[in-house]
Amino acid sequence: MQREILSILGLPGRPRPGVGSKLPSSAPLFMLDLYHAMASDDDDEGPQGVSRPVLTSLSTQSPPLGAVISQADTVMSFVNMVEHDRDTFYQKPYWKEFKFDLTQIPPGEAVTAAEFRIYKMRSVSQHANKSLHISIYEIVKEHSNKESDQFLLDLQDVEAGDEGWLVFDVTAASNHWLLNPKYNLGLRLYVETEDGHSVDPGLSRLLGRRGPRSKQPFMVTFFRASLSPVRAPRAVKQLKKRPHKKSNHLPHPNKLPGVIDHVHSNEGHQVCKRHELYVSFRDLGWLDWVIAPQGYSAYYCEGECAFPLDSCMNATNHAILQSLVHLLKPDTVPKACCAPTKLSATSVLYYDNSNNVILKKHRNMVVKSCGCH
Repeated sequence: MQREILSILGLPGRPRPGVGSKLPSSAPLFMLDLYHAMASDDDDEGPQGVSRPVLTSLSTQSPPLGAVISQADTVMSFVNMVEHDRDTFYQKPYWKEFKFDLTQIPPGEAVTAAEFRIYKMRSVSQHANKSLHISIYEIVKEHSNKESDQFLLDLQDVEAGDEGWLVFDVTAASNHWLLNPKYNLGLRLYVETEDGHSVDPGLSRLLGRRGPRSKQPFMVTFFRASLSPVRAPRAVKQLKKRPHKKSNHLPHPNKLPGVIDHVHSNEGHQVCKRHELYVSFRDLGWLDWVIAPQGYSAYYCEGECAFPLDSCMNATNHAILQSLVHLLKPDTVPKACCAPTKLSATSVLYYDNSNNVILKKHRNMVVKSCGCH
């Protein structure tokens, strides 16, 4: 059962993140906010793209949150990184480099947006009211005898006394690295004053890996599947036919305690409708890698599609015609079937084997309504 559910979730096996991959740290906290936004977007009955405020307190140049979420199937945060500072013995300018491990990106994904997030503490020095120009570059090529070739990705102007998350658009670099992983040489960040003097990023209160866990820098990338995902083929299993129910009394269904519960009435035949079916990640023992949710209501459709088909059964014209023919030739044409008429997505937030946090939207996972087909 676990193997089948993992396959539906698009996972080759059960992730086993390392020790210490627990909240609170910056990337999981941000991704948890994003999860609530995506969960709201999944719910057709609620407002689209609405979420609790994300961690950012400074103005950003990011696309609107709702638009980014609605276009993404998968969101990955990258926390495994190498960080370097420009040696103070070298000639200026000062800089700080960040290189992220992107080897865990699944195949068949196209980047829709990517952001680098770094936290800035408030400066309390005499220069607190001065403006700072902060720029982020992709390192394109390294040289042994001169400065690296670089490509400007994004820049922001902030007050030295500001505090909060700075968000830089690094979509171009992420796209480049996805297509050519060998060119992933990292990002380089510069800080300058209004008059063009280089400032040590650490002295300007930009936090690196040595900062508090909840304020460490990370990269987040939004993906959309470039091709429809295809499940791995399996050996065909011979399924036993369900015995024809001759009695009006429905037997109590089998129940698998704690993992999947199904509930329906046993008081005679029912019309086609939706029933409860809950999948518990907690009882599957998956909460060491699944952050949210602890489970979800998948629902299922069951009931009679007997003539006449009432409007509450959401019957198609074909189902009505099939029911009429079934009355005339019950041994030749079967009754119409009770099946989902509307499905919605569900989102799962989890750690992968490298402690990256992944938010994945799985479509057609929740039955919203049932009808006769």
